[in-house]
Amino acid sequence: MIRFTTAGESHGPALVSILEGVPAGLALLAGDVNAELARRQQGYGRGRRMQIEQDAIEFISGVRAGETLGAPIAMLIRNRDWKNWQEIMDPAPAESDPDLRRRAVTRPRPGHADLTGLLKYDRDDARDILERASARETTARVAAGAICRHLLRAFGVGIGSHLVHLGGIDATAPVPLPEPLNGAADSSPLRTLDPAAEQRMIAAIDAAKAAGNTLGGICEIVVTGLPVGLGSHVSWDRKLDGRLAAAIMSIPAVKGVEIGLGFEAARRTGAEVHDEIERAPALTRSAGVRRLTNRAGGLEGGMTTGEPLVVRVAMKPISTLMRPLATVDVASGDAAAAVAERSDVTAVPAMGVIAEAMVALVLADAWMEKFGGDSMTETRRNFDGYLSQVSERIGRDRRQT
Repeated sequence: MIRFTTAGESHGPALVSILEGVPAGLALLAGDVNAELARRQQGYGRGRRMQIEQDAIEFISGVRAGETLGAPIAMLIRNRDWKNWQEIMDPAPAESDPDLRRRAVTRPRPGHADLTGLLKYDRDDARDILERASARETTARVAAGAICRHLLRAFGVGIGSHLVHLGGIDATAPVPLPEPLNGAADSSPLRTLDPAAEQRMIAAIDAAKAAGNTLGGICEIVVTGLPVGLGSHVSWDRKLDGRLAAAIMSIPAVKGVEIGLGFEAARRTGAEVHDEIERAPALTRSAGVRRLTNRAGGLEGGMTTGEPLVVRVAMKPISTLMRPLATVDVASGDAAAAVAERSDVTAVPAMGVIAEAMVALVLADAWMEKFGGDSMTETRRNFDGYLSQVSERIGRDRRQT
């Protein structure tokens, strides 16, 4: 199965991403990954860190001559800002080190991992916590997700996202959504499809920046081309909606996930929620049927239906405020203003790209769980055989065969 892990601190020498379970024979170049890293760095309201870093991966293992080997894929992403932080983040002790290094953090930020992590891990300096808890870690996730996206794309699955809300302002998306979705969304500095709302959002970001404040928002992720039957209803930990929710909720500052109608479904009657079904013989990936609506967001019973997967992700405002909130200095116990680390005013557009990556990781895992295979040839054979099976299932009485 697909699994991944990351390592590295925000201002350390580098980030590391290790991805396991990708079959051999997938055509893969560093540029396929770097394109997604560049998308993560975009967005109006980002801070100076995005001007310093130019994220790019180096393959350490698992890829040779432009193809995956079936072995774990290891990627290194160097932090250019490391040169400004070597004295502070040096792993080795120095004789001249005081008890706390320069730029120690003893005034934890409300809403961040600073205080709880400092207490849990018994540290004196919250930098030991915030460097790993930083959203900089998601760079390594996007690298792993980019390969999973590439794997899914080889089978006709597309993943995109767009911003639908920021700072109290809703965006109205066109119906149907443009194809490719990211081609349209990425042309906007906020990754939104509503130009009028975009201008109001930019004004809100500027006002929040002037006030030393931050803004949150909501992005919608849409996945097309999925076949019916990924995931399973038989055990709680195999249900795809639960797996997606867990992965997305692990993104820093994400506080909510909706699939399809989400919370709105609780406010409607059953007749206004459930999707009626009709025959559509040409749609082989959904077994020759289709839903007249897609209020379920492409999932029923923890399994894909063959309709587009639609997930909405809510991100709270970033915890670092340039006009800091009140806190307690853990060194003295006195009341204090929280530390003001360099930060963004908003990172909601980037969060959409990160959420795409997490969705890709979960779906790639479900894909390999369903179709298996040590090589792309084997996986494709299994996939084609499954489509042939389900496309003939509707209207055939198995008792008569």
